[in-house]
Amino acid sequence: MNIGTRKILDRSFTAVGVGSIIVMALALMIVVVPIVSNGIGAIIFTGTIEHRKMLRTEFQRGDVQNLASEVASSERYRARLYEILNTFEGELETMAPEKKREYKSQYLQVKTALQALLGPLPGDSAPMLTRFKYGQTRWEKAEEKLHELLYESKWDNSNADIMGKEYFVSRAKAFEGTSLAPMFPYVKTNIRKMLLPEFTAYWGFITDSSVDSHFFGGIWPEIQGTFFLAMGAMLFAFPLGVVAAVYFTEYAKPGFLNSMLRSANSTLAGVPSIVFGMFGLAFFINTMRVSESKSVIAGSLTLAIMILPTIIRAAEEAILSVPKTYREASLSLGSTKWNTIATVIIPAALPGILTGGVISLGRAAGETAPIIFTAAVSVGSAIGLADVFSSPTPALSWNIYNLASEHEAAAQIRHVQYGMVLALVTIVLLLNLSAIVLRARISKKLKG
Repeated sequence: MNIGTRKILDRSFTAVGVGSIIVMALALMIVVVPIVSNGIGAIIFTGTIEHRKMLRTEFQRGDVQNLASEVASSERYRARLYEILNTFEGELETMAPEKKREYKSQYLQVKTALQALLGPLPGDSAPMLTRFKYGQTRWEKAEEKLHELLYESKWDNSNADIMGKEYFVSRAKAFEGTSLAPMFPYVKTNIRKMLLPEFTAYWGFITDSSVDSHFFGGIWPEIQGTFFLAMGAMLFAFPLGVVAAVYFTEYAKPGFLNSMLRSANSTLAGVPSIVFGMFGLAFFINTMRVSESKSVIAGSLTLAIMILPTIIRAAEEAILSVPKTYREASLSLGSTKWNTIATVIIPAALPGILTGGVISLGRAAGETAPIIFTAAVSVGSAIGLADVFSSPTPALSWNIYNLASEHEAAAQIRHVQYGMVLALVTIVLLLNLSAIVLRARISKKLKG
């Protein structure tokens, strides 16, 4: 191959490499930017007086006097609204039966929209669920509910060749000539004075427990549960992985048994994670009885089995990368084989071993399938360290899936879903960064 051809190939490979990096960076930006922007929205947003009421009632947080002043200001504008509703209800009783039925059905929709926007109306019975005790706590959601109050959604299916088109009709037209008609422009004009929106930094999203299936509150139980599961998995998997790697590299002799063990380790690394979840349920819970049902200990053991092959492989490669002269120097000074491994080989391989361990820790924190049957629950409070042997726990990975696909009001709590995703990505990123920093420090220390 001549020099010209070689230069062309070198430049081609360089261009392909740079292009691949650019494509990966763009793909990462497409995924990460929405997560970060929407996830931050779970903490920093425009909150209404209903949010401040909720914080005071559910978490005893906020200035009582300031809140009382805001409530009084809000109620002055709501009072006029309630007066219009009472007047129309009285007018409704005097209408002819047919007209009364027609207006009553439409009025029920208006009243439901108002309850969703502002919370319970005067005369309503006390709601059983917390979600119905307050109006909209976030201003962007309040604007959506205001639109639902002012306009009725309809569908145009006149053209059979195309899908139906949604259009909106003003509700005020249906009540023209009645005492309820002035309510719609009044609410539209004074909604800000009724809800008093203001900039809010709700750090309780990280430290509070959820209220009413994540309609309110935070994600602390999920963060804590993820930490317990991941650290528990490492507590079991890391020592076993390092010991197994030492055996493979220093003690195992070529043969059938060694080949079978290596093959089993490689096979386990490729097993789908849901299989580990089923194995954990069948073995750790139903056979070994480590707990009566789902528990953190059962989930941690399952995750440990899942990440064990990765730790073994990483530790094995790190040990094999240690120069042979280290072994020879130690043995020539009269050290035993085990003492050489413990005092020379493992310390020299420690940066690589720790890197593999922390990467495995990040994987354990982000797995969903292995903990579905062994440890995770959809709703729960934060557990103590003593409860890990008997209690299940919420976890970020499982709750993200559950809130996005199975929650009855998934569209209303998108900010919680994105907030959980951002928290999980941040945790995994911090774990990987800690591996880089830890490896650099240990390497620097070993070099002298």
